[in-house]
Amino acid sequence: MSQLALPLSLRDGGVFESFWSAGNEPLVAFLKSLADDGTSGAANEAGCWLWGGPATGKTHLLHAVCERLADDAVFLPLEQFAHADPGILDGLASRRCVCLDNVDSVAGDEGFELALFALLNELADREGLLVASAKAAPRDSGFTLADLHSRLSRLPVFHVEPLDETARVQALKLRARHRGLELPDDTARFLLARSRRDMTSLYRLLDKLDAEALVAQRRLTIPFVRDVLASVPGRK
Repeated sequence: MSQLALPLSLRDGGVFESFWSAGNEPLVAFLKSLADDGTSGAANEAGCWLWGGPATGKTHLLHAVCERLADDAVFLPLEQFAHADPGILDGLASRRCVCLDNVDSVAGDEGFELALFALLNELADREGLLVASAKAAPRDSGFTLADLHSRLSRLPVFHVEPLDETARVQALKLRARHRGLELPDDTARFLLARSRRDMTSLYRLLDKLDAEALVAQRRLTIPFVRDVLASVPGRK
């Protein structure tokens, strides 16, 4: 998958097939349509804006769009480059779709706001797409350039709904299946009860369990998971 000439990479699990979409079905359908057809099924779409709390799956979904579009898309986590030269955005519109994660991290920066506005204009000229993520809707994200604020506010906006307890279990099981693992319900609930509950942390823990299970040739039973958790620094 082609990327910028920067130290960036996409998560190997960041695909639509490993995203548990409960509560976010319209958003996932919209993004799949954008990635597959360049439209959402509605007229005059130029991408979309998705917002929500930390670890609700925003980055996962942007990665999934990029994975589906391959060389036609580029991913840039703006929070990592908020202190870089705004020229980092130059040339991105050569791709059909630009995915900007945590775009609100540069809100209020005059140089970045002007560069974002120029990027939007170039994408419009090329009939390209912008898929952006943020902590809040465009109107509440702190952009001060009126023209940029207006253009961003025209994008279809989706709130990424957090998963409830049952959905978290199913999301963990889906991620495990995607990696070729069988995660029983009782083991998944055990993990939820004994680790940080945001999905990013849970997925990282599942990655560790995957590696340990491969070495030990063990299944993800509660005793095995308990032993692995006991070996993690900082856990009692």
